[in-house]
Amino acid sequence: MSHVLATLAVVLAAGVSGAALAAELVPQGTLRATFISTNPVQAKTDPATGEVKGPAADLARELGKRLGVPVSIKGANGVNGVLASVKNGEADIGFLAYDPVRAKDVDYSQTYALAQNTYLVLDGSPLRSIAEIDRAGMRIGVTDGDTADLVLTRTLKSAELWRNKGGDMEIAFRALQAKEIAAYATNRQRLHELSQRHAGLRLLAENFYGVEQSIIVKKGNAKLLETIETFLDEARSSGLVASAIARSGIVGLDVAPPRAQQNRAKPAE
Repeated sequence: MSHVLATLAVVLAAGVSGAALAAELVPQGTLRATFISTNPVQAKTDPATGEVKGPAADLARELGKRLGVPVSIKGANGVNGVLASVKNGEADIGFLAYDPVRAKDVDYSQTYALAQNTYLVLDGSPLRSIAEIDRAGMRIGVTDGDTADLVLTRTLKSAELWRNKGGDMEIAFRALQAKEIAAYATNRQRLHELSQRHAGLRLLAENFYGVEQSIIVKKGNAKLLETIETFLDEARSSGLVASAIARSGIVGLDVAPPRAQQNRAKPAE
């Protein structure tokens, strides 16, 4: 009997300890997560039911399950919407691609997936490779403020960027049709979806960047970040990340290598 009571005491203590930790990490009692509403690489909201599906949704729900709290996940208006939701305390976590400039304002987890980025062109375009993009007189479309914009702003020397505020891919399509731009750069999933809706479009075979999909927390929230890091280590090794990607059917999204093998730019000063 004494052995049973001792075991029960340990179990109860662990439960109390777990509840206390959850209360500290998620003081509102619900793990509130945000993602970029127009980025299918992260998640999508069913317009009929409001259900959110995708890798970000799967990861948020599993993290909430392990913390023993309910989960709320919703789309935000672009990169700035996700950043603002975490910075102002409206969300506990946000799903956002790593960028050293953004890392001045929030703390980033390790990368859990790499969203491959390439270019979309008209079928009749002479462009066939990444090497042909960065030329004088070439105008390249990007979603204003997303990772492709940030990367190409830093790396292109001769080509000009045309920024699509809000990231509406139909606007990108019309710009391609009107030949206002020679190519549009973003993740393969967005480009694939657009090419499925409209004939006469072609994705280049090469990728110019693997966008580091990560989770952000409010600057200085070290305990929550540490919990997320451990969770992502386990989610990768258990196959959870891979299965979430497979279920989503996303084109051009790969499981990121283990944390120890990741090499990213340091936050900007």
